[in-house]
Amino acid sequence: MSRSLHQWQKADNRELIEFILERYHAMHREQLPQAIQLARRVEQAHAGDSNCPEGLAEHLSEMYQELESHMMKEEQILFPMLESASYPQGPIMVMESEHDDHELALQHIEKLTNNMTLPEGACGTWTALYDLLSELVQDVRDHIELESRVLFVPEEQLAGRCCGGCQ
Repeated sequence: MSRSLHQWQKADNRELIEFILERYHAMHREQLPQAIQLARRVEQAHAGDSNCPEGLAEHLSEMYQELESHMMKEEQILFPMLESASYPQGPIMVMESEHDDHELALQHIEKLTNNMTLPEGACGTWTALYDLLSELVQDVRDHIELESRVLFVPEEQLAGRCCGGCQ
């Protein structure tokens, strides 16, 4: 994140949404297809190796579909509502629930890859895959944190003028 969460709390929704679209949505749309391709190559080349992250490509494909659906809902429904200064509690609750699902998907990546631990003598493709996955996992977590702790929080609550009941 180029700014701290505290600094983003002072930005207007339009600026924050533009940053999320450029920094996270666009990046995830690049990272996941690359990761899927690398995972397929690793799984094919190292099938039978006990360290091979079998099922990773399939998991990443499912995750990409879920994340793409989530981002489209944000782009087409939620973000326009937030830019118009309304607080759509129902859609936000749906997105927060999906964020929980994304975190579980990230944890499954960590499980399949033994926390991105490369076996001794890992090939360049395997190394590139785990480097990319480490970046992806951190980016998705940063993305979720920025939305959950800043964008999806009512302005009154961020300003300290809310008892918390407006959520």
